[in-house]
Amino acid sequence: MSEPNASERAESRAIRKRWVTLAEIVAVAGLLISGTTAWLSWSERRSDEQEKHVEKITEAHARALVRLTATPEHGGATLALKDAEHDVQSVDIRFPKALGVPAQNSILSPHIDADWVAKPLLEATKDGPDKREGRLPVLIAASYWDGDQQRTDTAIYDIVWQTEGGLIWGHKLRLKGLMLRERTASAARLDSLWKASQPR
Repeated sequence: MSEPNASERAESRAIRKRWVTLAEIVAVAGLLISGTTAWLSWSERRSDEQEKHVEKITEAHARALVRLTATPEHGGATLALKDAEHDVQSVDIRFPKALGVPAQNSILSPHIDADWVAKPLLEATKDGPDKREGRLPVLIAASYWDGDQQRTDTAIYDIVWQTEGGLIWGHKLRLKGLMLRERTASAARLDSLWKASQPR
């Protein structure tokens, strides 16, 4: 058997180089795929952890929010306030500036009295029909204890009111309920809402 000539030896070396190069490419591709898979896995875990962290923060924020409800008492002379999730100990209530009613504070058994707003509301509705209904926006800051930390949640609520005619004493104001309007602590926003909804 004859020895391979120079041309054949060169071709043989070229083939071996091509196989080496191909093997290197496959190895590098394998490393890239492995690295990409590891990065995607890490990125997915990090994304899941971030989502869980955001969910925890969102849940904690939601648990901290107060959503007051009201029960009319004494024929609508008073609204007893409570929150299903928190033991609210006090409420500070601000009224629209144009109403001329001073801010009120109610502690231990939070409530709203019709007497606080009866005069300006009855004055505003005196020329209308005896029976009228409306909403009065108020800014309520409700305070409660969460473990050893005192928290306060502020929002604008609508007091739902109704006027009735009386045989002797003229019009009478009754409070029917309370509705959450929006979560803000802005007195300017309160005045704006009252301007749009006050009885005419």
